[in-house]
Amino acid sequence: MFDIELYKDRLISDIGEKRYKHSLRVMNCAEKLSEGKKVDKEKVKIAAFLHDCAKYNEERYMNELNIDNFKEIDPDSSKSVVHSFLGAEVAEKVYNVRDEEILKAIKYHTTGNENMSVLEKIVFLADAIEEKRSYPGVEEIRKKASKNLDLGVLECLNHNIRFLIDMDAFIDPLTLKARNYLIKEKNGKA
Repeated sequence: MFDIELYKDRLISDIGEKRYKHSLRVMNCAEKLSEGKKVDKEKVKIAAFLHDCAKYNEERYMNELNIDNFKEIDPDSSKSVVHSFLGAEVAEKVYNVRDEEILKAIKYHTTGNENMSVLEKIVFLADAIEEKRSYPGVEEIRKKASKNLDLGVLECLNHNIRFLIDMDAFIDPLTLKARNYLIKEKNGKA
């Protein structure tokens, strides 16, 4: 049984009170999204709670864990992508998470990935639509996510891609692969 109290102080120390509260909201949203789904509820809680454990501390943890870069990350990707991949390392090496499925959900919570597991989809969506998230399009993502995880993920990926295009920003290839996988393999209906 996952005990938040064991990690609360460390996580607040790592990411601050504001981001900690976001992590709690993501965990609550993820638990709601997991209702009726074939997914381990404890894994949902852990992955959602720790999804941002490396946020704001990328340089420190890269040094402490002796990591130069991540081969899957395009060098043009934003810092937000780094915190996701680094978060999986921090969850394993600092927070003692050994479950590969949880680590993958943390790793891909920003970009998405091809053939995402139910857990990965839940954490990806929960981070984007937790109750305090307020941006144009979030209600449509919430509506689709409540009907079907794949529809929600596809809507979220589409939104993120449009946003990045409008900002003339780099789009991580993993995000494009995640979207294309859903279009090609699932057609957003699974």
